[in-house]
Amino acid sequence: MFKHAQLETLKAWVSNPIHEALPLYARVQRGIRQLILDGIIPVGRPLPASRALAKSLGVSRDTVESAYSQLHSEGFIERRVGSGSFVSERIQPRPRHRKAPKAGPENEPVRLSQRGCAVFRKGGVRDFLAPRAFAPGVPETRNFPLQIWEKLERQVLKDYGTRALLHSPPQGMEPLRRAIADYVNLERGANATPERVLIVTSSQQAMALCASVLLDAGEQIFIEDPVYHGARKAFEAAGLECVPIPLDADGLQVEHLLRTTRESETPPRAVFLTPSHQFPTGATLALDRRLAVIDWAQQNQSWIIEDDYDSEFHYAGKPTACVQGLDPHERTIYIGTFTKSLFPGLRIGYLVLPPPLVAPMTVARTLQDGHSAPIPQLTLARFIEGGHFGAHIRTMRAIYAERRNVLAQLIQRYLADFLEPRVPAGGMQMPCVFTRNIPERDAIESAHRAGIDLQGLTALHASDRQEAGFLMGFAAHAPHEQERGVRELARVLRALCD
Repeated sequence: MFKHAQLETLKAWVSNPIHEALPLYARVQRGIRQLILDGIIPVGRPLPASRALAKSLGVSRDTVESAYSQLHSEGFIERRVGSGSFVSERIQPRPRHRKAPKAGPENEPVRLSQRGCAVFRKGGVRDFLAPRAFAPGVPETRNFPLQIWEKLERQVLKDYGTRALLHSPPQGMEPLRRAIADYVNLERGANATPERVLIVTSSQQAMALCASVLLDAGEQIFIEDPVYHGARKAFEAAGLECVPIPLDADGLQVEHLLRTTRESETPPRAVFLTPSHQFPTGATLALDRRLAVIDWAQQNQSWIIEDDYDSEFHYAGKPTACVQGLDPHERTIYIGTFTKSLFPGLRIGYLVLPPPLVAPMTVARTLQDGHSAPIPQLTLARFIEGGHFGAHIRTMRAIYAERRNVLAQLIQRYLADFLEPRVPAGGMQMPCVFTRNIPERDAIESAHRAGIDLQGLTALHASDRQEAGFLMGFAAHAPHEQERGVRELARVLRALCD
Protein backbone atom coordinates (compact mmCIF):
# COMPACT_ATOMS: atom_id res chain seq x y z
CA MET A 1 0.00 0.00 0.00
CA PHE A 2 0.93 3.67 -0.38
CA LYS A 3 2.16 5.38 2.73
CA HIS A 4 -0.21 7.97 4.15
CA ALA A 5 1.84 10.92 2.79
CA GLN A 6 2.03 9.34 -0.68
CA LEU A 7 -1.69 8.72 -0.77
CA GLU A 8 -2.51 12.26 0.39
CA THR A 9 -0.20 13.72 -2.27
CA LEU A 10 -1.93 11.64 -4.95
CA LYS A 11 -5.38 12.70 -3.71
CA ALA A 12 -4.36 16.34 -3.82
CA TRP A 13 -3.11 15.95 -7.41
CA VAL A 14 -6.30 14.19 -8.54
CA SER A 15 -8.61 16.76 -6.91
CA ASN A 16 -6.66 19.83 -8.04
CA PRO A 17 -9.02 22.09 -10.08
CA ILE A 18 -6.21 22.68 -12.58
CA HIS A 19 -6.61 19.07 -13.76
CA GLU A 20 -10.42 18.90 -13.77
CA ALA A 21 -10.62 18.94 -17.58
CA LEU A 22 -8.86 15.55 -17.69
CA PRO A 23 -10.82 12.26 -17.45
CA LEU A 24 -10.67 10.76 -13.97
CA TYR A 25 -8.47 7.81 -15.00
CA ALA A 26 -6.00 10.27 -16.61
CA ARG A 27 -5.82 12.28 -13.37
CA VAL A 28 -5.00 9.13 -11.41
CA GLN A 29 -2.48 7.99 -14.03
CA ARG A 30 -0.70 11.34 -14.24
CA GLY A 31 -0.73 11.76 -10.48
CA ILE A 32 1.04 8.43 -9.98
CA ARG A 33 3.41 9.23 -12.84
CA GLN A 34 4.35 12.51 -11.14
CA LEU A 35 4.99 10.72 -7.83
CA ILE A 36 7.29 8.29 -9.65
CA LEU A 37 9.18 11.01 -11.52
CA ASP A 38 9.66 13.01 -8.33
CA GLY A 39 11.00 9.93 -6.53
CA ILE A 40 8.19 9.97 -3.97
CA ILE A 41 7.39 6.38 -4.97
CA PRO A 42 10.83 4.72 -5.19
CA VAL A 43 11.99 2.55 -8.10
CA GLY A 44 10.99 -1.10 -7.66
CA ARG A 45 8.34 -0.30 -5.04
CA PRO A 46 5.04 -2.22 -5.44
CA LEU A 47 1.88 -0.25 -6.14
CA PRO A 48 -1.37 -0.92 -4.25
CA ALA A 49 -3.77 -3.42 -5.75
CA SER A 50 -6.27 -1.71 -8.02
CA ARG A 51 -9.21 -2.58 -5.74
CA ALA A 52 -7.49 -1.16 -2.64
CA LEU A 53 -6.35 2.06 -4.37
CA ALA A 54 -9.82 2.56 -5.85
CA LYS A 55 -11.32 2.36 -2.36
CA SER A 56 -8.76 4.79 -0.94
CA LEU A 57 -9.36 7.33 -3.73
CA GLY A 58 -13.12 6.89 -3.83
CA VAL A 59 -13.17 5.89 -7.50
CA SER A 60 -14.12 2.76 -9.42
CA ARG A 61 -11.71 -0.13 -9.85
CA ASP A 62 -12.01 0.28 -13.65
CA THR A 63 -10.67 3.84 -13.30
CA VAL A 64 -7.55 2.60 -11.49
CA GLU A 65 -7.12 -0.31 -13.92
CA SER A 66 -7.22 2.14 -16.84
CA ALA A 67 -4.62 4.32 -15.09
CA TYR A 68 -2.35 1.32 -14.44
CA SER A 69 -2.71 0.10 -18.04
CA GLN A 70 -1.61 3.51 -19.35
CA LEU A 71 1.34 3.63 -16.94
CA HIS A 72 2.37 0.16 -18.08
CA SER A 73 2.16 1.04 -21.78
CA GLU A 74 4.32 4.13 -21.16
CA GLY A 75 6.94 2.08 -19.29
CA PHE A 76 6.47 3.60 -15.85
CA ILE A 77 5.34 0.39 -14.17
CA GLU A 78 5.80 -3.33 -14.66
CA ARG A 79 2.90 -5.76 -14.16
CA ARG A 80 3.83 -9.24 -13.00
CA VAL A 81 1.22 -11.99 -13.08
CA GLY A 82 0.48 -13.14 -9.57
CA SER A 83 2.69 -10.49 -7.97
CA GLY A 84 1.07 -7.14 -8.85
CA SER A 85 2.36 -3.84 -10.23
CA PHE A 86 5.80 -2.31 -9.51
CA VAL A 87 7.59 0.93 -10.39
CA SER A 88 9.83 0.13 -13.34
CA GLU A 89 13.54 -0.36 -12.63
CA ARG A 90 14.29 1.67 -15.77
CA ILE A 91 12.92 4.90 -14.32
CA GLN A 92 15.44 7.57 -13.33
CA PRO A 93 13.66 9.83 -10.84
CA ARG A 94 14.30 13.55 -11.08
CA PRO A 95 15.86 15.43 -8.15
CA ARG A 96 13.04 16.48 -5.87
CA HIS A 97 14.57 19.77 -4.72
CA ARG A 98 16.42 21.85 -7.28
CA LYS A 99 17.72 25.27 -6.35
CA ALA A 100 16.37 27.91 -8.70
CA PRO A 101 19.11 29.91 -10.44
CA LYS A 102 19.51 33.48 -9.35
CA ALA A 103 18.09 36.02 -11.76
CA GLY A 104 20.56 38.28 -13.46
CA PRO A 105 22.15 39.10 -16.80
CA GLU A 106 24.96 36.58 -16.15
CA ASN A 107 22.44 33.76 -15.65
CA GLU A 108 19.60 34.21 -18.11
CA PRO A 109 16.74 31.66 -18.08
CA VAL A 110 17.15 30.86 -21.79
CA ARG A 111 20.16 31.14 -24.04
CA LEU A 112 19.24 32.62 -27.41
CA SER A 113 21.22 33.04 -30.59
CA GLN A 114 22.68 36.46 -31.33
CA ARG A 115 19.89 36.99 -33.85
CA GLY A 116 17.29 35.81 -31.35
CA CYS A 117 18.62 38.19 -28.70
CA ALA A 118 18.57 41.09 -31.16
CA VAL A 119 15.02 40.34 -32.28
CA PHE A 120 13.79 39.99 -28.71
CA ARG A 121 15.58 43.14 -27.55
CA LYS A 122 14.15 45.27 -30.36
CA GLY A 123 10.69 43.78 -30.00
CA GLY A 124 8.30 42.34 -32.55
CA VAL A 125 5.55 44.06 -34.47
CA ARG A 126 2.60 44.82 -32.22
CA ASP A 127 -0.77 44.43 -33.87
CA PHE A 128 -3.66 46.29 -32.31
CA LEU A 129 -5.99 43.38 -31.63
CA ALA A 130 -9.10 45.44 -30.88
CA PRO A 131 -10.18 48.64 -32.66
CA ARG A 132 -9.75 50.97 -29.69
CA ALA A 133 -9.37 54.61 -30.54
CA PHE A 134 -7.02 55.49 -32.25
CA ALA A 135 -5.28 52.29 -33.28
CA PRO A 136 -3.58 52.91 -36.65
CA GLY A 137 -3.93 50.50 -39.55
CA VAL A 138 -7.14 48.91 -38.26
CA PRO A 139 -9.98 48.84 -40.83
CA GLU A 140 -13.69 49.15 -40.17
CA THR A 141 -15.10 45.61 -40.17
CA ARG A 142 -18.68 46.37 -39.16
CA ASN A 143 -19.50 47.30 -42.77
CA PHE A 144 -18.02 44.16 -44.30
CA PRO A 145 -20.55 42.20 -46.43
CA LEU A 146 -20.44 39.01 -44.40
CA GLN A 147 -23.49 37.50 -46.09
CA ILE A 148 -21.86 37.78 -49.51
CA TRP A 149 -18.63 36.28 -48.19
CA GLU A 150 -20.50 33.41 -46.54
CA LYS A 151 -22.43 32.71 -49.75
CA LEU A 152 -19.23 32.62 -51.81
CA GLU A 153 -17.55 30.33 -49.28
CA ARG A 154 -20.47 27.90 -49.52
CA GLN A 155 -20.15 27.96 -53.32
CA VAL A 156 -16.45 27.13 -53.02
CA LEU A 157 -17.15 24.17 -50.75
CA LYS A 158 -19.91 22.94 -53.06
CA ASP A 159 -17.81 23.24 -56.22
CA TYR A 160 -14.51 21.95 -54.83
CA GLY A 161 -15.74 19.51 -52.21
CA THR A 162 -12.98 17.80 -50.27
CA ARG A 163 -10.36 19.15 -52.71
CA ALA A 164 -10.67 22.46 -50.85
CA LEU A 165 -9.44 20.68 -47.71
CA LEU A 166 -6.08 19.74 -49.23
CA HIS A 167 -2.85 21.70 -49.33
CA SER A 168 -2.69 24.78 -51.48
CA PRO A 169 0.22 24.94 -53.92
CA PRO A 170 2.96 26.94 -52.13
CA GLN A 171 2.67 29.72 -54.72
CA GLY A 172 -1.06 30.02 -54.01
CA MET A 173 -4.32 28.96 -55.65
CA GLU A 174 -4.39 29.83 -59.34
CA PRO A 175 -7.85 31.50 -59.29
CA LEU A 176 -6.67 33.97 -56.66
CA ARG A 177 -3.38 34.65 -58.40
CA ARG A 178 -5.30 35.37 -61.60
CA ALA A 179 -7.78 37.65 -59.82
CA ILE A 180 -4.97 39.59 -58.13
CA ALA A 181 -3.04 40.00 -61.38
CA ASP A 182 -6.13 41.34 -63.16
CA TYR A 183 -6.90 43.69 -60.28
CA VAL A 184 -3.44 45.25 -59.86
CA ASN A 185 -3.06 45.62 -63.64
CA LEU A 186 -6.34 47.52 -63.88
CA GLU A 187 -6.33 49.51 -60.65
CA ARG A 188 -2.63 50.00 -59.91
CA GLY A 189 -1.11 50.07 -63.38
CA ALA A 190 1.01 47.02 -62.59
CA ASN A 191 2.60 44.57 -64.98
CA ALA A 192 1.44 41.26 -63.50
CA THR A 193 0.51 37.78 -64.63
CA PRO A 194 -0.81 34.90 -62.49
CA GLU A 195 2.56 33.18 -62.89
CA ARG A 196 4.32 36.12 -61.21
CA VAL A 197 2.04 36.31 -58.15
CA LEU A 198 3.06 34.62 -54.88
CA ILE A 199 0.40 34.37 -52.16
CA VAL A 200 1.69 34.90 -48.61
CA THR A 201 0.18 35.32 -45.18
CA SER A 202 0.92 39.02 -44.82
CA SER A 203 3.05 41.91 -46.04
CA GLN A 204 5.26 41.24 -43.00
CA GLN A 205 6.01 37.77 -44.33
CA ALA A 206 6.62 39.23 -47.77
CA MET A 207 9.22 41.65 -46.41
CA ALA A 208 10.91 38.88 -44.42
CA LEU A 209 11.11 36.80 -47.61
CA CYS A 210 12.66 39.68 -49.54
CA ALA A 211 15.21 40.28 -46.79
CA SER A 212 16.31 36.64 -46.56
CA VAL A 213 16.23 35.72 -50.26
CA LEU A 214 17.64 38.89 -51.86
CA LEU A 215 20.30 40.03 -49.39
CA ASP A 216 22.89 38.51 -47.08
CA ALA A 217 23.34 39.32 -43.42
CA GLY A 218 25.58 42.37 -43.06
CA GLU A 219 24.50 43.94 -46.35
CA GLN A 220 22.76 47.32 -46.49
CA ILE A 221 19.28 48.34 -47.58
CA PHE A 222 17.98 51.87 -48.11
CA ILE A 223 14.83 52.69 -46.14
CA GLU A 224 12.63 55.75 -45.90
CA ASP A 225 13.05 57.90 -42.80
CA PRO A 226 10.60 57.72 -41.09
CA VAL A 227 9.55 54.23 -42.15
CA TYR A 228 7.04 51.51 -41.34
CA HIS A 229 8.45 49.90 -38.20
CA GLY A 230 7.52 46.38 -39.32
CA ALA A 231 9.69 46.70 -42.41
CA ARG A 232 12.72 47.92 -40.52
CA LYS A 233 12.38 45.15 -37.94
CA ALA A 234 12.02 42.51 -40.66
CA PHE A 235 15.21 43.73 -42.33
CA GLU A 236 17.13 44.03 -39.06
CA ALA A 237 16.00 40.55 -38.01
CA ALA A 238 17.59 39.24 -41.21
CA GLY A 239 20.86 40.89 -40.21
CA LEU A 240 20.64 43.78 -42.67
CA GLU A 241 21.92 47.29 -42.00
CA CYS A 242 19.21 49.87 -42.67
CA VAL A 243 20.45 53.11 -44.25
CA PRO A 244 17.86 55.89 -43.72
CA ILE A 245 17.03 58.32 -46.53
CA PRO A 246 15.17 61.52 -45.57
CA LEU A 247 11.80 62.55 -46.99
CA ASP A 248 10.17 65.79 -48.07
CA ALA A 249 6.75 66.69 -49.45
CA ASP A 250 7.49 64.69 -52.63
CA GLY A 251 8.57 61.55 -50.79
CA LEU A 252 11.99 59.94 -50.68
CA GLN A 253 14.83 62.36 -51.46
CA VAL A 254 16.32 60.35 -54.31
CA GLU A 255 19.30 62.69 -54.71
CA HIS A 256 20.37 61.72 -51.20
CA LEU A 257 20.09 58.04 -52.19
CA LEU A 258 22.18 58.62 -55.31
CA ARG A 259 24.83 60.58 -53.40
CA THR A 260 25.10 57.87 -50.74
CA THR A 261 25.47 55.27 -53.49
CA ARG A 262 28.30 57.22 -55.14
CA GLU A 263 30.14 57.65 -51.86
CA SER A 264 29.84 54.01 -50.81
CA GLU A 265 32.32 51.30 -51.74
CA THR A 266 29.55 48.69 -51.57
CA PRO A 267 26.23 50.51 -52.09
CA PRO A 268 23.00 49.01 -50.69
CA ARG A 269 21.53 46.30 -52.90
CA ALA A 270 17.89 47.26 -52.28
CA VAL A 271 15.59 50.11 -51.35
CA PHE A 272 12.30 49.82 -49.47
CA LEU A 273 9.56 52.23 -50.57
CA THR A 274 5.93 53.05 -49.78
CA PRO A 275 5.60 55.36 -52.80
CA SER A 276 1.83 55.60 -53.26
CA HIS A 277 1.15 56.63 -49.67
CA GLN A 278 4.26 56.90 -47.57
CA PHE A 279 4.06 55.44 -44.09
CA PRO A 280 3.69 57.42 -41.87
CA THR A 281 3.83 60.87 -43.51
CA GLY A 282 1.27 60.21 -46.27
CA ALA A 283 3.52 61.73 -48.97
CA THR A 284 3.31 60.47 -52.56
CA LEU A 285 6.60 59.84 -54.35
CA ALA A 286 6.85 62.22 -57.33
CA LEU A 287 7.03 60.71 -60.83
CA ASP A 288 10.53 62.00 -61.60
CA ARG A 289 11.79 60.40 -58.39
CA ARG A 290 10.10 57.10 -59.22
CA LEU A 291 11.87 57.02 -62.57
CA ALA A 292 15.17 57.96 -60.93
CA VAL A 293 14.87 55.08 -58.44
CA ILE A 294 14.11 52.68 -61.30
CA ASP A 295 17.25 53.87 -63.14
CA TRP A 296 19.31 53.51 -59.95
CA ALA A 297 18.13 49.93 -59.47
CA GLN A 298 19.01 49.01 -63.04
CA GLN A 299 22.44 50.64 -62.99
CA ASN A 300 23.40 49.02 -59.69
CA GLN A 301 21.58 45.71 -60.23
CA SER A 302 19.68 46.43 -57.02
CA TRP A 303 16.09 45.74 -56.02
CA ILE A 304 13.13 48.00 -55.32
CA ILE A 305 10.80 46.59 -52.64
CA GLU A 306 7.50 48.45 -53.12
CA ASP A 307 4.94 48.14 -50.33
CA ASP A 308 1.52 49.28 -51.60
CA TYR A 309 -0.14 48.68 -48.25
CA ASP A 310 -3.30 50.84 -48.45
CA SER A 311 -3.29 52.46 -51.88
CA GLU A 312 -7.00 51.68 -52.36
CA PHE A 313 -7.88 54.48 -49.96
CA HIS A 314 -6.97 57.66 -51.82
CA TYR A 315 -9.30 60.60 -51.26
CA ALA A 316 -8.22 63.25 -53.77
CA GLY A 317 -8.20 62.23 -57.42
CA LYS A 318 -6.86 58.94 -58.68
CA PRO A 319 -3.91 57.26 -56.98
CA THR A 320 -0.56 57.30 -58.78
CA ALA A 321 0.38 54.15 -60.69
CA CYS A 322 2.69 51.80 -58.84
CA VAL A 323 6.45 51.81 -59.44
CA GLN A 324 6.36 48.16 -60.54
CA GLY A 325 4.29 49.04 -63.60
CA LEU A 326 6.79 51.73 -64.62
CA ASP A 327 9.85 49.50 -64.29
CA PRO A 328 10.88 48.06 -67.69
CA HIS A 329 13.92 46.34 -66.16
CA GLU A 330 11.93 44.14 -63.76
CA ARG A 331 13.91 45.10 -60.68
CA THR A 332 10.78 45.83 -58.57
CA ILE A 333 9.05 43.52 -56.11
CA TYR A 334 5.48 44.66 -55.47
CA ILE A 335 3.84 43.83 -52.12
CA GLY A 336 0.12 44.07 -51.42
CA THR A 337 -2.22 42.92 -48.68
CA PHE A 338 -5.94 42.45 -48.03
CA THR A 339 -5.55 42.93 -44.28
CA LYS A 340 -6.41 46.62 -44.45
CA SER A 341 -8.71 46.67 -47.46
CA LEU A 342 -10.92 43.82 -46.16
CA PHE A 343 -10.33 42.49 -42.63
CA PRO A 344 -7.28 41.59 -40.51
CA GLY A 345 -8.38 38.01 -39.83
CA LEU A 346 -8.14 37.12 -43.53
CA ARG A 347 -4.33 36.83 -43.41
CA ILE A 348 -3.72 36.99 -47.15
CA GLY A 349 -1.08 39.12 -48.84
CA TYR A 350 0.83 38.77 -52.07
CA LEU A 351 3.93 39.64 -54.04
CA VAL A 352 4.19 40.39 -57.75
CA LEU A 353 7.67 39.18 -58.61
CA PRO A 354 10.12 39.50 -61.48
CA PRO A 355 10.07 36.13 -63.29
CA PRO A 356 13.54 35.01 -62.09
CA LEU A 357 12.47 35.44 -58.45
CA VAL A 358 9.27 33.38 -58.56
CA ALA A 359 10.90 29.97 -58.04
CA PRO A 360 13.38 30.94 -55.29
CA MET A 361 10.80 32.99 -53.40
CA THR A 362 8.27 30.16 -53.58
CA VAL A 363 10.80 27.63 -52.32
CA ALA A 364 11.77 29.97 -49.48
CA ARG A 365 8.10 30.37 -48.58
CA THR A 366 7.76 26.59 -48.18
CA LEU A 367 10.30 26.75 -45.36
CA GLN A 368 8.20 29.26 -43.43
CA ASP A 369 4.56 28.12 -43.28
CA GLY A 370 4.25 26.03 -46.43
CA HIS A 371 1.10 27.52 -47.91
CA SER A 372 -1.99 29.61 -47.21
CA ALA A 373 -5.36 27.98 -46.50
CA PRO A 374 -7.18 27.15 -49.78
CA ILE A 375 -10.76 27.99 -48.75
CA PRO A 376 -10.15 31.68 -47.94
CA GLN A 377 -8.04 31.99 -51.10
CA LEU A 378 -10.78 30.59 -53.33
CA THR A 379 -13.45 32.66 -51.57
CA LEU A 380 -11.41 35.83 -52.00
CA ALA A 381 -10.88 35.05 -55.68
CA ARG A 382 -14.65 34.95 -56.23
CA PHE A 383 -15.11 38.05 -54.09
CA ILE A 384 -12.76 39.95 -56.41
CA GLU A 385 -14.04 38.44 -59.67
CA GLY A 386 -17.67 39.12 -58.75
CA GLY A 387 -17.01 42.84 -58.30
CA HIS A 388 -17.65 42.72 -54.56
CA PHE A 389 -14.12 43.79 -53.66
CA GLY A 390 -14.35 46.91 -55.83
CA ALA A 391 -17.77 47.78 -54.44
CA HIS A 392 -16.55 47.36 -50.86
CA ILE A 393 -13.51 49.55 -51.52
CA ARG A 394 -15.69 52.32 -52.97
CA THR A 395 -17.98 52.19 -49.93
CA MET A 396 -15.13 52.25 -47.44
CA ARG A 397 -13.26 54.97 -49.32
CA ALA A 398 -16.20 57.33 -48.82
CA ILE A 399 -16.54 56.34 -45.15
CA TYR A 400 -12.85 56.74 -44.42
CA ALA A 401 -12.67 60.12 -46.17
CA GLU A 402 -15.46 61.41 -43.94
CA ARG A 403 -13.80 60.00 -40.82
CA ARG A 404 -10.46 61.55 -41.76
CA ASN A 405 -12.14 64.96 -42.04
CA VAL A 406 -13.98 64.46 -38.75
CA LEU A 407 -10.77 63.58 -36.92
CA ALA A 408 -8.97 66.64 -38.29
CA GLN A 409 -11.83 68.86 -37.10
CA LEU A 410 -11.93 67.23 -33.66
CA ILE A 411 -8.19 67.70 -33.22
CA GLN A 412 -8.51 71.37 -34.11
CA ARG A 413 -11.39 71.73 -31.64
CA TYR A 414 -10.09 69.80 -28.64
CA LEU A 415 -6.35 69.21 -29.13
CA ALA A 416 -5.09 72.38 -30.82
CA ASP A 417 -3.07 73.23 -27.70
CA PHE A 418 -1.13 69.97 -27.99
CA LEU A 419 -1.12 68.61 -31.56
CA GLU A 420 -0.86 69.74 -35.16
CA PRO A 421 -2.57 67.31 -37.57
CA ARG A 422 -0.93 66.49 -40.91
CA VAL A 423 -4.05 65.62 -42.89
CA PRO A 424 -3.15 62.89 -45.42
CA ALA A 425 -4.49 62.58 -48.96
CA GLY A 426 -5.18 58.91 -48.34
CA GLY A 427 -4.72 56.02 -45.98
CA MET A 428 -6.20 55.07 -42.64
CA GLN A 429 -4.18 57.09 -40.15
CA MET A 430 -3.16 60.70 -39.55
CA PRO A 431 0.26 61.83 -38.28
CA CYS A 432 -0.03 64.49 -35.58
CA VAL A 433 3.04 66.28 -34.18
CA PHE A 434 3.36 67.87 -30.76
CA THR A 435 3.20 71.64 -30.57
CA ARG A 436 4.37 71.51 -26.95
CA ASN A 437 7.16 69.72 -25.15
CA ILE A 438 5.29 66.55 -24.18
CA PRO A 439 7.13 63.28 -23.41
CA GLU A 440 5.89 60.98 -26.15
CA ARG A 441 6.32 57.70 -24.28
CA ASP A 442 4.53 59.00 -21.19
CA ALA A 443 1.68 60.28 -23.35
CA ILE A 444 1.30 56.92 -25.13
CA GLU A 445 1.33 54.95 -21.87
CA SER A 446 -1.16 57.30 -20.18
CA ALA A 447 -3.44 57.15 -23.22
CA HIS A 448 -3.27 53.34 -23.25
CA ARG A 449 -4.38 53.21 -19.63
CA ALA A 450 -7.29 55.44 -20.62
CA GLY A 451 -8.37 53.00 -23.37
CA ILE A 452 -6.64 54.74 -26.31
CA ASP A 453 -4.04 53.10 -28.58
CA LEU A 454 -1.51 55.34 -30.32
CA GLN A 455 1.61 54.78 -32.41
CA GLY A 456 4.46 57.12 -31.51
CA LEU A 457 6.21 58.89 -34.37
CA THR A 458 9.67 58.88 -32.81
CA ALA A 459 10.07 55.10 -33.06
CA LEU A 460 9.42 55.27 -36.81
CA HIS A 461 12.65 57.22 -37.42
CA ALA A 462 15.95 55.47 -37.98
CA SER A 463 17.93 58.72 -37.78
CA ASP A 464 18.10 61.71 -35.44
CA ARG A 465 15.66 63.65 -37.64
CA GLN A 466 12.70 63.10 -35.38
CA GLU A 467 9.36 64.73 -34.75
CA ALA A 468 7.53 63.60 -31.64
CA GLY A 469 3.83 62.95 -31.83
CA PHE A 470 1.26 60.30 -32.67
CA LEU A 471 0.00 58.33 -35.61
CA MET A 472 -3.77 58.31 -35.08
CA GLY A 473 -5.95 55.78 -36.87
CA PHE A 474 -9.40 56.94 -37.93
CA ALA A 475 -10.70 54.16 -40.19
CA ALA A 476 -12.27 51.89 -37.55
CA HIS A 477 -13.99 54.63 -35.54
CA ALA A 478 -17.34 56.31 -36.25
CA PRO A 479 -17.56 60.09 -35.66
CA HIS A 480 -19.15 59.75 -32.22
CA GLU A 481 -16.48 57.24 -31.20
CA GLN A 482 -13.78 59.60 -32.43
CA GLU A 483 -15.18 62.49 -30.44
CA ARG A 484 -15.28 60.43 -27.27
CA GLY A 485 -11.69 59.33 -27.85
CA VAL A 486 -10.41 62.83 -28.65
CA ARG A 487 -12.03 64.27 -25.51
CA GLU A 488 -10.38 61.56 -23.41
CA LEU A 489 -7.02 62.14 -25.11
CA ALA A 490 -7.32 65.87 -24.40
CA ARG A 491 -7.84 65.05 -20.74
CA VAL A 492 -4.77 62.79 -20.75
CA LEU A 493 -2.51 65.38 -22.39
CA ARG A 494 -3.80 68.17 -20.17
CA ALA A 495 -2.92 66.13 -17.10
CA LEU A 496 0.60 65.56 -18.42
CA CYS A 497 1.12 69.26 -19.07
CA ASP A 498 -0.25 70.48 -15.74
